[in-house]
Amino acid sequence: MITVFGIFLLSLLVITALAIVQTRNLFVAVMLAAIFSLLMAANFFILDAADVALTEAAVGAGVTTVILLSALALTAEREKRSGSIRWISVAVVAVTVLILIYATFDKPALGDPDAPVHQHVAPWYLEKTPVFMDIPNVVTAVLASFRGYDTLGEVFVVFVAMVGVLFVLGGDGGRSGPITTPDPGLRHHLIPKVVGRLLLPFIILFGLYVQFHGEYGPGGGFQAGAIIATGLILHALLEGEQAALRSVPAGAMQALVVAGASLYGGVGVACMLLGGSFLDYSVLHPDPVTGRQIGIIAIELGVGMAVCGALLSIFHAFAAREH
Repeated sequence: MITVFGIFLLSLLVITALAIVQTRNLFVAVMLAAIFSLLMAANFFILDAADVALTEAAVGAGVTTVILLSALALTAEREKRSGSIRWISVAVVAVTVLILIYATFDKPALGDPDAPVHQHVAPWYLEKTPVFMDIPNVVTAVLASFRGYDTLGEVFVVFVAMVGVLFVLGGDGGRSGPITTPDPGLRHHLIPKVVGRLLLPFIILFGLYVQFHGEYGPGGGFQAGAIIATGLILHALLEGEQAALRSVPAGAMQALVVAGASLYGGVGVACMLLGGSFLDYSVLHPDPVTGRQIGIIAIELGVGMAVCGALLSIFHAFAAREH
């Protein structure tokens, strides 16, 4: 039954992708892209990748859709038709598709216990996480500890992405002066106002739950930062740009990114000062297991701060452009 449902979702993904390519209406394309992200999130849940599904739903279907709509306000309604077919681009896409299809023939079957990944590091992670970390969520242990260097790099990628967007837009995330055009948001629309204000505290609460419960269930800093940012963006849509910036100033958003990245790196430096290696959390407490748990909680908090601040800064950078 799950296989049939998975095939059904994959078929919808293909249909949605083709519709995105074919449509010339940019608003329709953005809405279809949001549907595509929701379908991807459902596929991830079927594959038991709940952490990735949460991120896809919050970022792909939520924050990204709002940012694309904000960017759409600065462009034309419809895509300009190209006068000629770019055969080189068509050839590159065709060759890439054929290579990907050919590569799938050599993939192990879904859930195959003899797949290489199940014979290499995965058994070691499953065996050693209860010993080294004493937490049930192996995904969090892998991302926050075993692969801590990779996750640190991802945090700085988020930081660089925020800086790059602000440079490209030529703004400072909404601090470039007073907004002359009143922005009432959706306050005059009864249904969005009532439903949005009802959902907002639950979205923030769920984000905090995901942040501080990531060691025991699906979640962690990336997911929590995206969910909390989604709630604050909803607040901006409901109450308007000025009210949102009064609640969380642009400077506070950017400081959040810097503080989050600094917290992550600072934990690594603290480990070195205490006689361990960089990001070796075991030295943070006399009990090595407790020390690793403290380190994971600290760096996940840094990840959540960086992701939340970056997404909010990017959104407000786009929103400020139309003023």
